[in-house]
Amino acid sequence: MGYAQLVIGPAGSGKSTYCSSLYQHCETVGRTMHVVNLDPAAEHFDYPVAMDIRELISLDDVMEELGLGPNGGLLYCMEHLEENLDDWLTAELDNYMDDDYLVFDCPGQIELFSHVPVLKNFVEHLKRKNFNVCAVYLLDSQFMTDITKFISGCMASLSAMVQLELPHINILSKMDLVTNKKDIDDFLNPEPQVLLSELNQRMAPQFSKLNKALIELVDDYNMVSFVPLDLRKESSIKYVLAQIDNCIQYGEDADVKIKDFDPEDDD
Repeated sequence: MGYAQLVIGPAGSGKSTYCSSLYQHCETVGRTMHVVNLDPAAEHFDYPVAMDIRELISLDDVMEELGLGPNGGLLYCMEHLEENLDDWLTAELDNYMDDDYLVFDCPGQIELFSHVPVLKNFVEHLKRKNFNVCAVYLLDSQFMTDITKFISGCMASLSAMVQLELPHINILSKMDLVTNKKDIDDFLNPEPQVLLSELNQRMAPQFSKLNKALIELVDDYNMVSFVPLDLRKESSIKYVLAQIDNCIQYGEDADVKIKDFDPEDDD
């Protein structure tokens, strides 16, 4: 059985930086991990690329040959990937062992994981290849500056969660850039009545019932929660990785290692 992370989130949320830091951490602790680039527009990488969608199709070629813009071109590239799952992706996956750990660095166009079925079909293909997959949704912590942006981030994450139907970890990235962590703590451990009060103050009165429903969705059903990630701290990376490993049951089928020891001599 293989293991995989699908790293998703809005553009600029730090997905590639996360993949690079995760790779460096695993290299330090002696753990093997392979990072896969699924962004046909990517140019520079801070990690060794194990598989690269640009070997199949690149955004520059699509824009030049078909006259498409960046967003239309990227969707065309991802749909082309979807059409070649049984050929290109299967051939690439055959290069890895059954227990290998892959991290897929995805593009940042939100429609790819909110309503376009490309990544959902990609995930289904991985499952057919006997991979346990976890969605890792990154959201920029500096985005969490007020209640309306918090609710917006929660709804975007929930949309991806419903679309992909995967074990799901939400990460609040770029915590090292946050100047006032107290503001972030209010959203990591939110008080529903406080959130509702703040939301009602920001919105027109006719939205009060909608505000109440949104807060109940976030709180009562515990649908969305965020794990803060500070890439300066190894302990933070280790904690996030442990949460993801638990989701995909990584290491649970490993053989139990019995440590040999000499019994104490009786006097």
